[in-house]
Amino acid sequence: MRAIPFCDEMRYALAMNYWQHFEPADPLNGATVFRDWYPAAMPDGSFLRLPLRDLGDRAVAGFIANQAAFRVVDQIAQWMAASVRSLRPEVVVGLPTLGHVFGALVARCLEHTNWVAPGTSRKLWYEDALSVPLSSITAPTTDRRMWLDPRLVDRLRGRRVLLVDDVISTGASARSGLALLRLVGVEPIALVVAMTQTDRWRDALQGDALVVGAFHTPLFRGVMGGWQAE
Repeated sequence: MRAIPFCDEMRYALAMNYWQHFEPADPLNGATVFRDWYPAAMPDGSFLRLPLRDLGDRAVAGFIANQAAFRVVDQIAQWMAASVRSLRPEVVVGLPTLGHVFGALVARCLEHTNWVAPGTSRKLWYEDALSVPLSSITAPTTDRRMWLDPRLVDRLRGRRVLLVDDVISTGASARSGLALLRLVGVEPIALVVAMTQTDRWRDALQGDALVVGAFHTPLFRGVMGGWQAE
């Protein structure tokens, strides 16, 4: 049996209760071959069920933050904030779209009074010069752009800026976020994410930014009976 087709993920998420609660022990008791889902280990030793997405000869574990239970994203945001608190971030920038789920939460955990939210829709007062192309593993189209509100530029310049996203996989969204900040002369102190999905992003970023993740999931290859972590 292969992993769940991407288009069927919502239906199976309801049936399998993905990303709704943490389990105190590995629900698969140390299994090394996985069929439809993967128990991702959390920083406190608990586990979160994630669906496997079939990419052909490989698969990845998916995490959709805006479908997760509040208690799950709240706890993950606390782990994210704790992992970067020593860097003394002064401003949090949440990348669209699902980085927005964690942007405000991480900022609040760091006791900030606000955060910065670039968007994917152009408002009337936005400027072409403050936008960059945007793509990701789940939305690979090339006609999207990420925009920064000109009114927020002064909130970023000269400050210790922390980028926040939900998942880093190929590194495409991260590159866009770095490029957008560089348009206003800002180099972020780090990018913190909920999940580092495989290590493919390392080649894309080539050490261009410090990346910190609350938890990690591997790349999977097809084997007899399902998928195995590489």
